[in-house]
Amino acid sequence: MTEKKSIYTKDVILVMAASFFFMFSTMFVNPLINGYAKNLGASSVFAGIIVGIMSIAAMFLRSVAGNLTDKFSKYRLSFIGGILILIGVVGYVFTPSSGWLLLFRLINGTGYVLCTVCMTTWLAFLVPREHVGEAMGFYGLMNALAMALAPALSINIYQKIGYRESLIAAAIAALLMVISIQFVGNHAEPIVKKNQPEKHFKIIQMNVLPVAILTTLFAIPYFITQADIVTYVEQKHLSVAFGSYFLIYAVVLLIIRIGLKRYFDTVRFGVWFWISLISTAAYICLLAIMQNNGEMALAAAGMAMGYGIIYSVLQSTALLLAPVEEQGLASSTFYLGLDIAMSFGPMISGVIDSILPVKWFYAVDLVLIPVMLLVYFVWRKRLNGAIDHH
Repeated sequence: MTEKKSIYTKDVILVMAASFFFMFSTMFVNPLINGYAKNLGASSVFAGIIVGIMSIAAMFLRSVAGNLTDKFSKYRLSFIGGILILIGVVGYVFTPSSGWLLLFRLINGTGYVLCTVCMTTWLAFLVPREHVGEAMGFYGLMNALAMALAPALSINIYQKIGYRESLIAAAIAALLMVISIQFVGNHAEPIVKKNQPEKHFKIIQMNVLPVAILTTLFAIPYFITQADIVTYVEQKHLSVAFGSYFLIYAVVLLIIRIGLKRYFDTVRFGVWFWISLISTAAYICLLAIMQNNGEMALAAAGMAMGYGIIYSVLQSTALLLAPVEEQGLASSTFYLGLDIAMSFGPMISGVIDSILPVKWFYAVDLVLIPVMLLVYFVWRKRLNGAIDHH
């Protein structure tokens, strides 16, 4: 019996490392940018625009990045994206005013869009199609670890050395991303079929539409928690170590992804959907009734079982549902769903907080559950059939 060849080649490991670095750079900045903008003289309104402009710009640029990814080398576009992130973050360090900060935020955001779309597609290009689920599981893990560790580190470092100095760490991470991809041998040139008609610009990959919708629905409570857990705990006067929430999430996610890595390519979408749906409902309820660290830890674990699992499953399903020559567009469609949640989730929570008592802040998120069920039942045949496209 021949030994199974590992998918974790040098190129795969380097692309995963690069994805960690660029995501770390972006997420390191996010908790600081609002305070930094105000420190530079921005009003609360303008500071909010600076914070949100990156996600809003991403929504408009996703389809452009997806179309470009299917036409050009993944290495070339990832390199351009990494340089733009580096320019943006270095600009943060040296910016003289909040007006310039807005410009550098747009540059950073453009690089972020290119990197997320191109590197996801690049990784899928580097592994056999029947192992896309496993690869996306670990790719998602790299992103999740960066999203959990970077904010915690940035807040602690900022408190000790200030805004400008702490942002240097984000610039170093962006530089490491650019350096890492220089050693990847396979630059993932686009697949061109003979006698293929010239492709027209597309905004989304239609086969991936249900994936994008589910991505938005599952991600809304995640981004609401990321943005508002601190103020939620303060408003309820809870004595919980909320700073550990996303670290617990990351640890549980690491255990889950390692334990289930082989199953992402063999188990149909519906199984993961039901596990994630029940876990999502559970962690929303736990956050709604949370009174102590035990309930907080269970909520974090539930988020890892809910959002943490379905994130990678949706990402790999998007790639499997699209033809090989439209993998970039499929990736950009998936991330469009994420951008919508990242942009509007905190806005929705702001409205909820302003019109309802704090005890209902999380409970109202349960309205998402029947919507998720509706989307799944409408498109369940397509979603469950994705695994057959290996």
